[in-house]
Amino acid sequence: MKIISWNVNGLRAIHKKGFADFLKTENPDVLCLQETKAHPEQIEIELRVPEGYFAEYHSCAIKKGYSGVVTFSKIQPERSICGFEIEKFDQEGRVVQSDFGEFILFNIYFPNGAQSDDRDRYKMEFYDALGEHLRLLKNRGRKIIVCGDFNIAHTELDIARPRENAQTSGFRPYEREKFGNFLKLGFTDSYREFVPEGGNYTWWSHRMGARERNLGWRIDYHCVSNDLMQRVKDVHQRPDIMGSDHCPVVLELDF
Repeated sequence: MKIISWNVNGLRAIHKKGFADFLKTENPDVLCLQETKAHPEQIEIELRVPEGYFAEYHSCAIKKGYSGVVTFSKIQPERSICGFEIEKFDQEGRVVQSDFGEFILFNIYFPNGAQSDDRDRYKMEFYDALGEHLRLLKNRGRKIIVCGDFNIAHTELDIARPRENAQTSGFRPYEREKFGNFLKLGFTDSYREFVPEGGNYTWWSHRMGARERNLGWRIDYHCVSNDLMQRVKDVHQRPDIMGSDHCPVVLELDF
């Protein structure tokens, strides 16, 4: 099973930048997109539900053109849920849960805390609430994959200029600790199991030719519950795929 996660920074925008060709060439079993910035009715019909896929959208209820995630899957999930039943988080359209029986896949666009102290608190509260939700599922014996844009670079290997960004939102010490606590729930940063060295990023600023100079951040992950890691065959990033300020991350499972 091939699962791709990608923050597309606007689904309608990426459609004009060769998205259909990307989907045909990569042919994933599951495609998790974040920051779609659209409700389903705003999306061209051929993109809304690509041929051969089922689709589950979670769109922002309080502001159009903001946030949003969608999961496209060739296999119809046994159950799909939008959000995790906490209104202040669910109303921003950030989570799709897809139950595939063997595991539950979470497609998540985590909040960005850079705008204000209130949004920073909201981001930390989101992590805490999600962690409690995942803990309950794991206590019921469920295997879980959490993929998406986590909006945190975990270690110094995950950012091009760690010293300069030590107090920048997304790399502050308490955020990195929060990410570490998330992993302690029983998850593995699967990419790091395959690529232990740094210098590999998934997001680049539009400023100062950051992508061309590879001055980036690794903030997009597939975190796999430890009891499912034996099924992971490969994880790799695709910085060659353009169209967004993020690049796709590919997880391959033995299913």
